[in-house]
Amino acid sequence: MRALELSYPWGTSNLRISDHPDPKPGMGQVTVRMRAVSLNFRDTIITAKGGYAKGNESSPPVVPFSDGCGVVEAVGEGVTRVAPGDRVSTLFFPNWVSGPPAPEKAAGALGSPGAPGAGRDLALFPESAGCRVPDYLSDEEVSTLPCAALTAWRAMFVDARLEPGDTVVLQGTGGVSIFGLQFAHAAGYRTIVTSSSNEKLERARALGATHLVNYRSEPNWHRPVREATGGRGADFIMEVGGAGTLIESLKSVRMGGHIAVIGVLTDANAPPATLSPSVMIGTSARVQGVSVGSREMFEAMCRAMTLHQIRPVVDRTMPWTEAPRAIEEMAGGSHFGKIVLTF
Repeated sequence: MRALELSYPWGTSNLRISDHPDPKPGMGQVTVRMRAVSLNFRDTIITAKGGYAKGNESSPPVVPFSDGCGVVEAVGEGVTRVAPGDRVSTLFFPNWVSGPPAPEKAAGALGSPGAPGAGRDLALFPESAGCRVPDYLSDEEVSTLPCAALTAWRAMFVDARLEPGDTVVLQGTGGVSIFGLQFAHAAGYRTIVTSSSNEKLERARALGATHLVNYRSEPNWHRPVREATGGRGADFIMEVGGAGTLIESLKSVRMGGHIAVIGVLTDANAPPATLSPSVMIGTSARVQGVSVGSREMFEAMCRAMTLHQIRPVVDRTMPWTEAPRAIEEMAGGSHFGKIVLTF
């Protein structure tokens, strides 16, 4: 089998394809013939540093990417959830089956140091790392679900528990926000989408966005959010910017609303956010970090997607051998929805 391997001193120039013997599944393991993987912003961080904490010369290579779709080729003894021939999605957190997050459940996230990811044509995974998927979706569409889709699902339907008619703000047009827009539209929420691109905003309108805000021409975007909600503020904000946008989110949210902190897209170029206790108290809002979700949440999401026939938005596809270029394009932020690599 062939695998993408990222090695010290990291960066896309050190992401190469290596040959290895085909793996054989042992107790509780499965081998999956990968068909597609999708990228997340997380992959740009891991590629740049070898992990969330920068690795050093002695760090072992990293097999990247948490998100993929493939077909089970063989199973080891004791495997009961899947069988050869089943089409499966990877799961970001193989150890998180159900319930609230916990350190032991978050251990072993795919595509990070010590947990080889989906960037290989024949992957060996623990049985818990895969889940059967809806038939109506293509391989490329399935590959987009494990991180971005599940993060948006958990933020809105598990943590915030929104109701039809609520107003949600979706920052940008990357994977999480576009899934959030599609889910919100299906659930009957009013949606406000922000972007620096009028072209992307029009594409968001075609997916059901109710209000559009160009934050380049309106940097104080809490004002149009307040205007669109009659001064009340949004019930929910998908916060993907980090330090550079959190203050605007706090100004936009209604009293007692919910801000789901998902990304850090602006943190590299933004000063640390200064949050005064008075602002936090004044909003009475819940500000909650979100780190993907469990298998139970993933299965619930797939049932809802099947009911509404929601199709993920794939911006572009490339051969998996062009992973370095795909990661650079991901970092550049020109995409609308997801970037997918095919095998």
